[in-house]
Amino acid sequence: MYNGTPDVTESCKNDTLCSWVFDETGIQWLANGSFVFIVKPLRILAIILIAMLIRWALHRAISRLTTSTSRAEMPALLKPLRERTAKQPEAAENQFIPERRRQRAEAIGSVLRSFVTAVVFTMAALLVMAELGFNLGPLLASAGIVGVALGFGAQSLVKDLIAGLFMLLEDQYGVGDSVDLGDAVGVVETVGLRVTTVRDMRGVLWYIRNGEIIRVGNKSQGWAMVVIDIPIGFVNSEEATAVLREAALALADEPEHATEFLEPPDVIGVEQMTVDGAVIRTIAKTTADGQPIVQRELRRRLTEALETSGISERIAVSRMLPRSAVPPLISGTTPDTSGTPGGAT
Repeated sequence: MYNGTPDVTESCKNDTLCSWVFDETGIQWLANGSFVFIVKPLRILAIILIAMLIRWALHRAISRLTTSTSRAEMPALLKPLRERTAKQPEAAENQFIPERRRQRAEAIGSVLRSFVTAVVFTMAALLVMAELGFNLGPLLASAGIVGVALGFGAQSLVKDLIAGLFMLLEDQYGVGDSVDLGDAVGVVETVGLRVTTVRDMRGVLWYIRNGEIIRVGNKSQGWAMVVIDIPIGFVNSEEATAVLREAALALADEPEHATEFLEPPDVIGVEQMTVDGAVIRTIAKTTADGQPIVQRELRRRLTEALETSGISERIAVSRMLPRSAVPPLISGTTPDTSGTPGGAT
């Protein structure tokens, strides 16, 4: 006989939450479904909140790590391998961090933040699906099969992305660098995880997939060497060397160009001998940005020094010595007076 009081199941009697809901509301179906209506939503909400908190903390750590590259000291994680293993020269340590390093740090930070977001929310989604009662075994197996299929179908894309990531981590080149990538030689305009664009000297914009780059010649990284060869004819090489060395050192001592030289320039002497005389080589170690300026100015100063010292006139005279139009006679032979053209018969 029904007495107006609902019966509570044995499972609900043994459950603290179910008993508490039934005592507070007196509704049997709500008490029996308290786990589904209260506990599961709270667990799902907790999973989402914890995932967002972890994502925020990791993004903040990555942002702090990448933004610190604007300071004089760079985090070891973002330093290129060559900078971790070798101490940089004092002149290089005091230089202003280039703009491309900031762009590189931002690119790495963007990639890391995207990777963290994907991993955290993927795991959160799996936990939520487990709370909703989905069987994750077949789902994970299907995802593995799809991943293998995509891996085979998009090998070139994965190769480009991995190559681009390592290129950024190793700081092989950046925006504004003058590079030699094989078929494309010019200035880097954009750097991405998949494609790098280079503008050559004729204005052609090259799109190079990162996975296809097998060698990189960077002309704008670190220091550069200026090499100038000047022919001096048959004048005194020691005198010409002294004049050139004095002019090169005078240029390096000027405040306007002093910061562009990493080492004092040197005239190493006669580099080679040609039919027109000796060739003297001058070398100078400069900053990468200052190499074109130093090369043009040093070439001008060396030319002016030769003209001022009067060596240029002697070089021109030695090259214009009068020569006989008739080849000299070989000892023991007689001149050909027949009037016929010479030549073997």
